[in-house]
Amino acid sequence: MNRPTTLTHGPIGRPKLSRDGRTMVVSIPISFRRQGGRKRVVTPANTEAWSPPKPQVDNTLVKAVVRAHRWRNMLESNLFSSVRDLAKAEKINESYLCRVLRLTLLSPTITEAILNGLQPDGLELAQLLKSIPAEWDRQQALISSSARNAGGR
Repeated sequence: MNRPTTLTHGPIGRPKLSRDGRTMVVSIPISFRRQGGRKRVVTPANTEAWSPPKPQVDNTLVKAVVRAHRWRNMLESNLFSSVRDLAKAEKINESYLCRVLRLTLLSPTITEAILNGLQPDGLELAQLLKSIPAEWDRQQALISSSARNAGGR
């Protein structure tokens, strides 16, 4: 019979800072459980299991970002001579098209977070369609502060 074996390593301890102040040592109690030729890390019995938050894709945000890039490509490839012509072809308001087009100026980090469902809680399309700064670090600061005010992650 193949019984699981458990190896426990590391006492619970307070984080310790090295003498030069550049390294911190954190002790985490873990158990390695060997079962069927595989090793698994098992959390101690008296602690809560932790896992990162599950991605929650906001289809409204994703659709807007994708549309913005699609429309920009259509304009850049000269399929339409103006935003007005594109808005007529798409049967949408020209003003709305211009606001959505600004989403192409979002930082790659924010765009990737939206596409992967890892955007801050509380981030909504209406917020992004308002005037957003062109500088990526200012965008991040604005979105982070808005998410904190909305009770974000």
